[in-house]
Amino acid sequence: MAIRRIPLVNNEIYHIVVRGVGNSLIFKNEKDRFRAIFSLYEFNDKKHVDIRSRRENQRKKRINEGPSFVNSNKRDLIVEILAFCFMPNHIHLLLKQITDQGISLFMRKFGTGYASYFNKKYKRQGYLFQGRFRSVHINNNNQLGVVFSYIHTNPASLATLGWKKSGNKNSIEVIKFLENYKWSSYLDYIGKNNFPTITERGFLSEVMGGKKGCINFVNDWIKHKEEINKFSDILIE
Repeated sequence: MAIRRIPLVNNEIYHIVVRGVGNSLIFKNEKDRFRAIFSLYEFNDKKHVDIRSRRENQRKKRINEGPSFVNSNKRDLIVEILAFCFMPNHIHLLLKQITDQGISLFMRKFGTGYASYFNKKYKRQGYLFQGRFRSVHINNNNQLGVVFSYIHTNPASLATLGWKKSGNKNSIEVIKFLENYKWSSYLDYIGKNNFPTITERGFLSEVMGGKKGCINFVNDWIKHKEEINKFSDILIE
């Protein structure tokens, strides 16, 4: 996963998307998604990470992957992960850079680490992710609200084919699906303990108006999805 040429600025927030090569699948089952969750957490660290040793230590301590996993070593964070969403062939992230070249470093560590796992498991070779991650700078709180909703409503296409063009008739179905979709940070924002150690939610939750605000913003976005095209400059497909 190559480092972007455009500088990414400390203490600024970016919408990041990374895709599988040729839009190929990057997750084939639940274990792959759990491994990616684990990687989001572990690779957000300036120090070298030995995943095999860490996982073995966790196994011995009988700590499961998922909501309960804990790293006994204090991490030296390189980014703040404000939001994330896993799709079958791509990943959305909302990242705040907190150290020089932090986003590029994090994406390189995550991409290399997860790709190594995936290639070994499925006996494949070559790149798993497209050469560069895509990024858009988020400039204000209004854009934050839009990107928060966009990232967390991305899985709606898995529930209802063509939902963006289907009018409001599927809104209830989509809302219910998203409130039970495990592979994003949305559940933690609305008070369902899912992967609480992955995201730094304090700032963004305040911007969104807490649990109720997060729910209202996402539900309104779903019901008025014709508005999506108005924000194409900060949204990445």
